[in-house]
Amino acid sequence: MRRLAAALLAAVLLAACSRAPRWHTEEGAAWGTLYHLTYRAPASLHDSVRAVMRAVELSVSPFEPASRIAAVNAGRTDTLDAMLAALVAESQRVCRISGGAFDPTVMPLVDLWGFGPSGERTEPRQEQIDSALRLVGILDCRLDGMRFVRKHPGTRLDFSAIAKGMGVDAVAAMLRRNGVADYMVEIGGEVALGGRNPRGDDWRIQIDAPVDDPDGTTHERMRVVAPGSGSCIATSGNYRNYRLLRDGTRAAHIISPATGRTVSSDVLSATVVAPSCMLADALATAAMGMTSDSVLAMAGRVPDVRVLLAVADGDSLRVVSTLK
Repeated sequence: MRRLAAALLAAVLLAACSRAPRWHTEEGAAWGTLYHLTYRAPASLHDSVRAVMRAVELSVSPFEPASRIAAVNAGRTDTLDAMLAALVAESQRVCRISGGAFDPTVMPLVDLWGFGPSGERTEPRQEQIDSALRLVGILDCRLDGMRFVRKHPGTRLDFSAIAKGMGVDAVAAMLRRNGVADYMVEIGGEVALGGRNPRGDDWRIQIDAPVDDPDGTTHERMRVVAPGSGSCIATSGNYRNYRLLRDGTRAAHIISPATGRTVSSDVLSATVVAPSCMLADALATAAMGMTSDSVLAMAGRVPDVRVLLAVADGDSLRVVSTLK
């Protein structure tokens, strides 16, 4: 009898140990970029991570022919799913917050300048820019239930500057639903943080300096920040995604929805910390179309938003930050 009790006790202890949380690392490719996850859970959630990523891709990726956004942009449907509806609503909010600097209907202009999936690699003429501008304006679009009413039949949606952040939020939310409190979700440089790192300390994230590197292979540390549990981080910059024009000047990938031309600003890179990665992603992109003073003013109007800017100051670089 004692042997049986001892065996049962050993089995219970073994089962309890097998359910004890431990650290897991997930790495791979998704949405044309790389992801890295570190989280503490009783078992791997790899299958759930991939399922969330695929659901996001089938909703918002313009590069996935079977996605809902591809069908909307092609005019095959005007009905959005929940993810797309959320992106439209948040995009309109950030458009207002940023004074129009953020606008996901800018896709025809992005294509025109050769930065989109179908844009020609030529410098556009002014008449081409004027024609594309007639299609742009997220605030001239609206949601009628789940039906998207666009400004113009040719208006298209490009959520590249906000969808990755939403995807990070979706993966982090899945982890929390499964009882995970300690995690770091990083997809293509956008980050969501929860709890503590494997050493029991606050998560610390490196912010890269704006190094002139179009291939994106050089990562030079500018600052390391510890924004706290529940924070999300996104960075945008003009220093890696650009092309040279005929006159030798550099055309950045940030296009002004107002002028239709590439933006010149003293902001070389913008890192935004916000309660959601979707908001951080959108604000970081908007910041690249604004002056540093305007970015700081914008951040001050949005609760729980902090920024770190790399600003051009003559031939040198200075860091302006509201991060502590």
